[in-house]
Amino acid sequence: MTTLEELGLLKMDFLGLRTLTVIADAIKYVKKTRGIDVEFDKDMNDPKVFKETWQAGNTSGVFQFESQGMKNFMKELKPDSLEDIIAGVSLYRPGPMDQIPRYIQNKLNPEHVIYTHPALEPILNVTYGCMVYQEQVMQIVRDLAGYSLGRADLVRRAMGKKKLDVMAKEREYFIHGQTDENGNIIIPGCIRNGIDEASANKIFDEMAEFAKYAFNKSHAAAYAVVSYRTAYLKTYYPTEFMAATLNSFLGNLDKVPEYIDECRRIGIKILNPSINKSYTKFAVYGNDIRFGLGSVKNVGVGAVDSIVEERKKNGEYKSFTDFCERISGEAVNKKCIESLIKAGAFDELGQTRATLMASFERVLDTINNTNKKNMQGQVTLFDIATEDKSVEENKYTFTTLPEYSEKEILSMEKEMLGIYISGHPLEKYKDLIKKVATIDTLKMIELQEIEDPNFDITTMDGKPVKFAGIVTSVKKKYTKNNTIMAFVTVEDLYGSCEIIVFDSCYGRSSGILLEENIVIVEGRLSIREDEDIKIVANNIRELTENEISRSESKVENMANRPKVLTLDITKLEEEQKAKLRGAIRFFSGDKNNIAVQVLDNGEYKPCGTIYLDKEILIQFEDILGKERVKVE
Repeated sequence: MTTLEELGLLKMDFLGLRTLTVIADAIKYVKKTRGIDVEFDKDMNDPKVFKETWQAGNTSGVFQFESQGMKNFMKELKPDSLEDIIAGVSLYRPGPMDQIPRYIQNKLNPEHVIYTHPALEPILNVTYGCMVYQEQVMQIVRDLAGYSLGRADLVRRAMGKKKLDVMAKEREYFIHGQTDENGNIIIPGCIRNGIDEASANKIFDEMAEFAKYAFNKSHAAAYAVVSYRTAYLKTYYPTEFMAATLNSFLGNLDKVPEYIDECRRIGIKILNPSINKSYTKFAVYGNDIRFGLGSVKNVGVGAVDSIVEERKKNGEYKSFTDFCERISGEAVNKKCIESLIKAGAFDELGQTRATLMASFERVLDTINNTNKKNMQGQVTLFDIATEDKSVEENKYTFTTLPEYSEKEILSMEKEMLGIYISGHPLEKYKDLIKKVATIDTLKMIELQEIEDPNFDITTMDGKPVKFAGIVTSVKKKYTKNNTIMAFVTVEDLYGSCEIIVFDSCYGRSSGILLEENIVIVEGRLSIREDEDIKIVANNIRELTENEISRSESKVENMANRPKVLTLDITKLEEEQKAKLRGAIRFFSGDKNNIAVQVLDNGEYKPCGTIYLDKEILIQFEDILGKERVKVE
């Protein structure tokens, strides 16, 4: 397996190591399940990989391309070669990010590429006229001004470290060249090589600005190769790839649900843990992925090893009592068996979880007592009478009960697995939540991953939002005034968010702040540097169908809704523009109902669409002033 060092990377970070493990494990799964040796496309330009994965924004799990911003970039860029992927890795960073719109436009319309001087074309044509790599800076000073390789690297370093005195000298050498005391030419310079002084000055300025953030192409290429391999595996062997990805995050309750949701999105079913089919880790089972026994709470590695080893040796477990008898005396204790029942590992054996929960201790006690009698030579005729399974089962007393409710089953799965497998309590509310909520955890993650230097996430602090989900924990705390506030974790279909509930709101909503209650939170964003986004609650209530009419009453009828929101930014301060950009980003989503345009010195420019109601309109008026906001 290729290592990151062999690919030319200088640093083996955790993400890189984890990704190499995912690739290696996925290849093993493909070999085992399909009998195929994975051979990555030799020229790494497989059209299917680019079209179905990168161009479609289907890059969850793809190394370096998982953020929403990067997905959007790739959908706009429509990459069709490894060269585009290398450029994407290099450009999606502060600084070079400013070149992204130009890069996209030039790639999609190569006839529009403009070079400051024709001499740049052989160097920049691979990146559509944009400076993207450090190597390009070095090649420009070598080809245009005649620098040596060593001297070109010194210029690159000086630019990167902003050594102004060194750069002033190098500008002179770059344009006019350098001679020694005897008049011998050390550096020819651009003018001697037929490049006019104005163009040379402009080129040097472009290099100096770009070199502050320039990326090493060999480094980017190494990352792109790893990215391509993950994309290739996801495109052609999605089940094996996602199983390997899930196993790389075992124990991480933040990431596993995210990738399980991705599995479901692309049509891969996640199966309950099975006493007869599961192993320690997630495993490929046909076109599905089977949950591993090692991920069940209270089930240790020793217990799983005992269960699997016995199964390999003597065949599948035929019944619950067959399992208990065969693992008796092993590392599988009562707590372990209880957890396996709750997780659904025995569902295939024909008895309800409720029945097994009510009976398993009695069954284990009977087996233990029988084993003691056998050791003491007190075996009865009934004990050795027959191998008939119906008679064997009669040795044990079961309390037969109907199955738990769906809510109870899901609750037990969440307790034992950290996620819901059989379904999700919010699934039947999915459409309702889309209609009434203005933010979800995916949107929060997207906001935090925006790397646009013109976007300041703190401008979103205090923005009003509605968030819906299921209460998973409530931590109460006494304030200095001896009143009670709470920190409440609310989970939606994609993740969880901490809700800060101060005493006044807590007093009104404490009766519904109970675990497993489904609620809608009205509040405001709380954004602090280096912290996850939180919501400060103003009001919390149970989620009901009435939310639709409540929400719609705040918005005009569709026939009367405004068609265009016009925002006048003429002579607007840069700080206000940053806040405005953040607001437009924030209020865009699945429920967009109005086009947005900005007016700048008499020129109208479209800015996409957003969701608009009266509350959101007030937010724009607060940023710009009422006189600058119009709806028509």
